[in-house]
Amino acid sequence: MKFIDEAKIYVKAGDGGRGCVSFRREKFVPRGGPDGGDGGKGGDVVVRASASARTLLDLKYRQHHFARHGEHGKGSNRTGADSPDVIVVVPVGTVVKDARTGEIIADLTVVDQEVIAARGGRGGQGNAKFATATRQAPRFAQPGEPGEERTILLELKLLADVGIIGMPNVGKSTFISRVSAARPKIADYPFTTLVPNLGVVSCGEGRSFVVADIPGLLEGAHEGVGMGIRFLRHVERTKVLFHILDLSREPYGGAGHDHEVVNRELERFSAEMIRKPQIVGVNKIDLPVSRERLKNAVDFFAGKGIRVLPFSAATGEGIAAVLQAMILRLQEAGTPERQEGAEEES
Repeated sequence: MKFIDEAKIYVKAGDGGRGCVSFRREKFVPRGGPDGGDGGKGGDVVVRASASARTLLDLKYRQHHFARHGEHGKGSNRTGADSPDVIVVVPVGTVVKDARTGEIIADLTVVDQEVIAARGGRGGQGNAKFATATRQAPRFAQPGEPGEERTILLELKLLADVGIIGMPNVGKSTFISRVSAARPKIADYPFTTLVPNLGVVSCGEGRSFVVADIPGLLEGAHEGVGMGIRFLRHVERTKVLFHILDLSREPYGGAGHDHEVVNRELERFSAEMIRKPQIVGVNKIDLPVSRERLKNAVDFFAGKGIRVLPFSAATGEGIAAVLQAMILRLQEAGTPERQEGAEEES
């Protein structure tokens, strides 16, 4: 399935129905009087978060959403029917913005949470409502109010507890496949991850948390180098970042250099991102070249007050310590582990 995390759509609510101008014409009612009914309300356009939606792909191909107009009023004081609402289904984690002003209309973070993107117009009143003691036969009624219309921008930000960041090909996808049931594409070349991936990590006693893996970052990502930084929005909501380094990379500029480059790109994307708690891990310690460089890397980061967790996503060595560090950081951040079954794995 193609992953689409942005869509721009036009929404138009229904107009209200016209009020009716009518007079009673009954055989045994000598003075009938006005009996025009009110018009019905136009339908709203509602954006609703659903657990069944995964991307905004459908909205890329259907960009116009119209609600029906309310029915017009009728004689015998009959009110026109209200029009049904039009529901636009989006994934949980979608931000709804006004495309013209950039104003955030809603942030849909809960299943079945919804917002009215365009409100339908009210129906007009029929002439029966305008009858008075001095105006007993009004020959006019109200038109219905027009429905709202606007262009809205939908941005999907995945909901996860831990976001995995790092250079391309450092083993982010291998790690998420090791600790969860997620099966992203894994290969020995850069940018095998082209879309964000989610995985649910079980931590015993019916508890779990969600990790998100995004495409790797390169120096200059904020200028569009590599995959750019557009996918960073998917770790923007996370409480903790897991920064993976690879000591076996060639040409090797040093773990400190890679760490600095990725953090610099984070900061250029958002100042809040760089302030998130980070766990730093060194992957691929099963390789001899990584073992040789490990001590220098550990000493370098220790001098900066950063604890490094060595592990191998391929063999599983050190994974338990990494997961324990994630659980502790999540607890410190005030994020309770989820009950298994409450989250559906992507």
